[in-house]
Amino acid sequence: MSRYRKLRDADVTAEEVFFQRRKVLQALGITAASLSLPLTARADVLSWFKGDKAAAAAPAGKDLTFTRPAAWHADLPLTPYDKVTGYNNFYEFGLDKADPAANAGGLKTDGWKVVIDGEVAKPITLDMDDILKRFALEERIYRLRCVEAWSMVVPWTGFELGKLIKLAEPTGQARYVAFQTLDDPAQMPGQKDRYIGGGLDYPYVEGLRLDEAMNPLALMTVGVYGKTLPPQNGAPIRLITPWKYGFKGIKSIVHIRLTREQPPTTWNISAPGEYGFYANVNPHVDHPRWSQATERAIGAGGILDVKRQPTLLFNGYAEQVAGLYRGLDLRENF
Repeated sequence: MSRYRKLRDADVTAEEVFFQRRKVLQALGITAASLSLPLTARADVLSWFKGDKAAAAAPAGKDLTFTRPAAWHADLPLTPYDKVTGYNNFYEFGLDKADPAANAGGLKTDGWKVVIDGEVAKPITLDMDDILKRFALEERIYRLRCVEAWSMVVPWTGFELGKLIKLAEPTGQARYVAFQTLDDPAQMPGQKDRYIGGGLDYPYVEGLRLDEAMNPLALMTVGVYGKTLPPQNGAPIRLITPWKYGFKGIKSIVHIRLTREQPPTTWNISAPGEYGFYANVNPHVDHPRWSQATERAIGAGGILDVKRQPTLLFNGYAEQVAGLYRGLDLRENF
């Protein structure tokens, strides 16, 4: 008997999802004849899953010291480390899922600083040593749901974003929190080449309402699987908001600014009809080009082992976050 179960119609990736990348490239004027990316930037995700092309090994991270609070250790099967570090989106290093692992190894994080300013009483600049000394780290097992309808379960290491914000003492005028990724085209080839970076406006920016940012689930993340983040996963510090689609989890953060007005966000700028400011996981609100009712859970096996499962409202975190959106039309505010 085959160890693979028979595939059903529901297990097949939607045609519109499969062809999405091709449409993006065509819109940018990129054809087979014009595409001149380096070989390392053309890793094919299906080949990688099948074993024809292994994703580049992530640089060895440093061990972190942290606690494991029971409240954040749900009994969920973890996505293997090689998938977490080898299958992700970080367009600054290329468009395919394996590109970040192949191309981000040279990202320099020594001396990294994060600025917190704006509507705060105490603007502050912290380097990573400051951050790791000031905030006790916890390992939290979170579901991760990508807007592309695939999902993982990941053990992140970090601390609550709200604790960092409190350090800067927000003023009464602060209503939103804006984030910015490192702006360095020399290190991030996608920022200087639209063929590699998908034609997005860089540096990458994201934002939350202040009450969302203060929710205990919002995690400033410095590690995965007990070690410091590899470059392809957003080293040295990134955001994780597990009830929102993955693109809200901005990587390699250098600037956090508290604002009065809703800040711009990269994907909303690029396609406002497809990617809203809130980006809450919602099985009842489809992407214009595919359903969000189900997701492909990425596990230990190859592409034939991918499990199709129902998408959970707020990615399963409704108990913790639903109150933030009481009275808000989630279809209008997607």
